[in-house]
Amino acid sequence: MEVRFPIDVEGRLAHVATARGRDSESLVFEAIERMIGDFTSEEAQFVEGVDKGLAAADRGEFVEHLRVRELIDYWYPA
Repeated sequence: MEVRFPIDVEGRLAHVATARGRDSESLVFEAIERMIGDFTSEEAQFVEGVDKGLAAADRGEFVEHLRVRELIDYWYPA
């Protein structure tokens, strides 16, 4: 896999890697490992829910405004 960064990001990455006595590639690898490792099942469920919602919206399936108002009032009574 090859990833290209804007010049300014490459420069900042090189600076941080040098300051830490590491090469840029290992620093990027560590960052990606942390991001993937921190991706919890709750986040995966959230992403799945968003994807389902976007697909429903693409099909023209929306919740009517009045129903949204009713749900908000139910969940957060004044």
